[in-house]
Amino acid sequence: MKLCRFGEIGSEKPAVLVTSGSIEQRLDVSAFCTDYNEEFFNKDGVARLTEWLLLNGASAPSVPQTARIAPPIARPSKILCVGLNYRAHAEETSSPLPTEPMIFSKATTAMCGATDQIRLPRGGAKTDWEVELAVVIGIRASYISLAEASKHIAGYCIMNDISERAFQKERGGQFIKGKSCDTFAPFGPYLLSSDELATTEDLHLWLSLNGEICQNGSTRDMLFNVPYLVSYISQFMTLLPGDVISTGTPAGVGAGRSPPRFLTTGDVIEYGVEGLGICKNSII
Repeated sequence: MKLCRFGEIGSEKPAVLVTSGSIEQRLDVSAFCTDYNEEFFNKDGVARLTEWLLLNGASAPSVPQTARIAPPIARPSKILCVGLNYRAHAEETSSPLPTEPMIFSKATTAMCGATDQIRLPRGGAKTDWEVELAVVIGIRASYISLAEASKHIAGYCIMNDISERAFQKERGGQFIKGKSCDTFAPFGPYLLSSDELATTEDLHLWLSLNGEICQNGSTRDMLFNVPYLVSYISQFMTLLPGDVISTGTPAGVGAGRSPPRFLTTGDVIEYGVEGLGICKNSII
């Protein structure tokens, strides 16, 4: 199932993306639930929604094509990111390979939709891109084993870990300052339920800047795979339903180029993860 949301900021509604032949449409399922939030996932919402659609899908209203594509889940309790999780990305930044996952947080207020505009922050000078596979937790996870990890995942989508490198690396403290500006977590365009993605071990990720391919990698280059990350993080904190783990980026970020290339007003980034759709954002 492909979960999505639509509507203006503060008025988003839940929907599902369905395909009939070559035609895709979004169906408004707000008659079933108010939102895709912790309560939805905690109460086995995907399975219950599947049953509801069998009975009510034909009468569910279509979402207007002009409606804003919102993030596919409501604001989670936390967004966690994994640094230097792709071998080639660590190499391009001249960083030693981590022996354990490098975990940092990103403010939940950074989340925006897959086609929303990304705003350059005041005082920023080195805003960068990072296409990533994101994992959404479906079942509360605390001290879970590696073998248990997969059953705690609700689904997958795309996230771009937009980063202001000057804030991140030149202003002292932790990464969160350079990771959390408003609109720095474009997310979507839909959440693919975990039962519809057979494996995350070899997914293609890519990103283009103004039509030029900059990132072109695969999850097979990950140092720590998805089940390991879910299990590992649960040893340090409780993961709640709806929480997001963004699993790292492949090589090709702006800071890794020679000379470095950062985002400026008018740029357009387009990016995707195999099986999870495409996102496109303009920079303002």
